[in-house]
Amino acid sequence: MLLHLEFVYCCMNLSIREATKEDAILIADLSQQTFYDTFAADNTKEDMDLFLNKQFTKGRLMLEVGAPENTFLLAYYKDEVAGYAKLREGKQPKSLGTKNALEIARLYAVTSMIGKGVGKALMQACINIAKTRGKEVIWLGVWERNQRAIAFYQKWGFEKFDEWNFLLGKDVQRDWLMKKYL
Repeated sequence: MLLHLEFVYCCMNLSIREATKEDAILIADLSQQTFYDTFAADNTKEDMDLFLNKQFTKGRLMLEVGAPENTFLLAYYKDEVAGYAKLREGKQPKSLGTKNALEIARLYAVTSMIGKGVGKALMQACINIAKTRGKEVIWLGVWERNQRAIAFYQKWGFEKFDEWNFLLGKDVQRDWLMKKYL
């Protein structure tokens, strides 16, 4: 299903659709590749290998697609896969209280597609879905050292509200939790 997105800045070559169970292998491969491309330079090979082979496996990622709490979006630039987003319902930090919230669990653009509006299109689609579902807040976690992503989220009006630990291999890292009221 092609999502109706309300934004004008994007070119005619960009489209977003909701992923289906048939996209599970594509989502798993895309998840591992974009994660590696984003974080390998700032982490040890051992931690990256451990994470990708034990914690973020292709099999686990494939099972996420089609799970009732998850919604995956696939972005295409022309006919080429350009990025994806994962939205997750039901799991939220206590510091959000009882707010009706939706998590952006992942939002990645393929390295060669950065700068083509993929992140913007995916973010707008996530916000549109959250509003359609009647959410008060949309939130996400981002590595405290990923300044590029933090700046991107701040441009969209996200603010830091908490922190939590993220285990990458054997390295315990700190994620900022950021939220945006809708």
